[in-house]
Amino acid sequence: MIYVYTTLFFIYGIVFGSFFNVVGLRVPKKESIVSPPSHCTTCDRNLGPLDLVPVFSFLFLKGKCRGCGSKISFVYPLMEFVTGVLFALAYYKLGFSVELILAILFMSLLVIITVSDIAYMLIPNRILLPFAIVLFAARLFIPLEPWWDSLLGAVVGFAVLYLIAVVSKGGMGGGDIKLFFVIGLVLGTLNTLVTLFLAALIGAIAGVILLKRSGKGRKTPIPFGPSIAAAAVISYFWGADFVAWYSNLFT
Repeated sequence: MIYVYTTLFFIYGIVFGSFFNVVGLRVPKKESIVSPPSHCTTCDRNLGPLDLVPVFSFLFLKGKCRGCGSKISFVYPLMEFVTGVLFALAYYKLGFSVELILAILFMSLLVIITVSDIAYMLIPNRILLPFAIVLFAARLFIPLEPWWDSLLGAVVGFAVLYLIAVVSKGGMGGGDIKLFFVIGLVLGTLNTLVTLFLAALIGAIAGVILLKRSGKGRKTPIPFGPSIAAAAVISYFWGADFVAWYSNLFT
């Protein structure tokens, strides 16, 4: 049955991923997430059921609008698929446990801020604050060991990123700093530091690849949110394994 439920969670994930695309694209612009209905941003045609099947509509329509034929950004199906994978992974790793609730909420936040940061290089407070409140409450009922580690992790995550921003004179965005506060609440101190290390590594690799492909200079701004999100996922599910592996390198 585990594979049946994992598949169901994947399906739930791609459906929610479609909604998360809307949230990540509209909330930073202070637009309603329910009105107007989903539409083509080029010809303004309202999307019908055939246009709105997560992932599969993009494949069936070959990445083009049925009305005007304009290209649809690959970010839409990508984030739908990623959300499906994350929901399925959360269930596969945690089963039907109370921690699964927190994991789904955390994965949802990471997907939404990734969409927002890719589109606008912005991680808005209107997304972070509600999730911070809900995840803080969830950690009170589903505490880490020791219970205060989530609070310490939040302080450490915020402080380290704030220090980097000060030293780099604005090289780190305010949204990234506040995001690490929320990550600290969920992951605790050690895994927050692991997230920081992995985010820097992933961000450096992604930055080199993107700059080479675009042909732009090194000072070209690149969203850091997706790298943080990827690192946070790795730390959440495999942080302890990573620390153990890294420690064994020096023993």
